Amino acid sequence: MPYVPFQQTGAKRYNQADALNNGTLYPGLNLPFHIKTDGRNVVNGHLAELQALEFVLLELGLYLDAHQDDSEAFELYRQYAAMEKASREQYEAAHGPLLQRSAAGEKTWASWLKDPWPWNYVEGGTK
Repeated sequence: MPYVPFQQTGAKRYNQADALNNGTLYPGLNLPFHIKTDGRNVVNGHLAELQALEFVLLELGLYLDAHQDDSEAFELYRQYAAMEKASREQYEAAHGPLLQRSAAGEKTWASWLKDPWPWNYVEGGTK
């Protein structure tokens, strides 16, 4: 019989990199029912930081769906949203659009189609 603990208001949280590695923002929900990947396999760098920020935003959003009166969590969500936006803008300034809709701010559509894509391996780094 599966067991899912009730998520408490004001629960402890992982930092964004640990949250991405563990698959949850909340240590209390980190259940040992799956095979955990070795954290050393997570790609480092700007793209990994951006992925971790986006993961934390998703986790906080799900938490806020069930705890809409938690003003501390909502303020944390706002802070992470600002961090994610700044990180995404910095990434796109250096490497081009990350999302298709980001191409709307470019001079031509070709900037969206330019290789390599973020998930393609390139000698010496990623896009």
